[in-house]
Amino acid sequence: MSEEPSEQPEPTRHRISVPIWRALFVMAGAVACSVLFYEVTGPLLAYITDRMAITAEKDTAILPSRIAGGLLGFIVGAGGGNLLVEWMYRLRDLWDATSIGGKVTVTLGVFFGLVASVPFLFFLNTLWTGRYAYLATAMIVLIFSFSMISVYVLRSIEDILPWNRGTAKGRRRGIKVLDTNVIIDGRIVDVARSGFLEGPMYVPGFVLDELQYIADSPDPLRRQRGRRGLDVLRLLQADFALDVRTQDRLAPDMNDGVDARLVRLARAMGADIVTNDFNLNRVAILQDIKVLNLNDLALSLRPNVLPSETLEITVIREGNQPGQGVGYLDDGTMVVVENGRAHLGEHLPVVVSQVIQTERGKMIFAHLDGDDEHAARRRQLGVRRP
Repeated sequence: MSEEPSEQPEPTRHRISVPIWRALFVMAGAVACSVLFYEVTGPLLAYITDRMAITAEKDTAILPSRIAGGLLGFIVGAGGGNLLVEWMYRLRDLWDATSIGGKVTVTLGVFFGLVASVPFLFFLNTLWTGRYAYLATAMIVLIFSFSMISVYVLRSIEDILPWNRGTAKGRRRGIKVLDTNVIIDGRIVDVARSGFLEGPMYVPGFVLDELQYIADSPDPLRRQRGRRGLDVLRLLQADFALDVRTQDRLAPDMNDGVDARLVRLARAMGADIVTNDFNLNRVAILQDIKVLNLNDLALSLRPNVLPSETLEITVIREGNQPGQGVGYLDDGTMVVVENGRAHLGEHLPVVVSQVIQTERGKMIFAHLDGDDEHAARRRQLGVRRP
């Protein structure tokens, strides 16, 4: 029987397209650098040949050299234009991820930087009359420096600025960002169908890529887990409002790992993270991001058991201490039974003697239903259970 699933989910993907303005920008940079290199190559080559006292066939060598310089400039200009466009994309992503108050702060900071640099530019103009290269360089440095200082000052007092009042940082919007582990776990489908998980759900593209990587793993167990996660996404997409990849630009890839990028994305979107990863849970909480942990939900739904309450369990295996037996409730809670080793495989009533809460859940200590008298005698004698 083949392990291939009957249907593979087809997650939403953006079409890869190159905007016409980007192509024009790259082409303009390539042409400009090509012309610049072509014009500079001739005088530069003539200067070099004159310094080296080379006269033979100098004129015939200049034209091919200028053409070669133009081709080199075309390549350099295209690469530089493309790199500049990538920087512009990053700036756009950072700008989109900034709150409205942050955008106002940056805009005012740049404006104050321009105003503060004007007196210095007039002063330098009187010193460097006609030196336009020096003035242009000084203008760029002064405007950039004063703008950075202004933005820093405004950011340091942003809590009292009027445009930041009433806009709490990381305002929640009800969106649930799904982690890789919670998708593979599969319980998210039942929780969503029960109505305990409200609001739209979002699956980042890098989480989907990680699922696909796991599904293509040569390890059969990992491959099965990855395919189960893809099936879970297919079920969620069929029954609920599931968005995929559309907001990834708010957390661009900075080679900082899936968990760190997931936290940055949740902060930028004002979303909650749904996970069962203990470490991700801690990191997100430290950064004031709400986390919905399915393991915590499962633990909170376990029934409360009180001392002296009677339970019926099956003793499955031996305990760590001599004479102890271990059984489990229907929800997976461990029950340690005194003198239960002699009743392995039996289904019998036990009386709860102690309940201990641990980080992983509850652990129940009990004794056989007929051992009440012996337990009372031990308490009177001050003998503790090992």
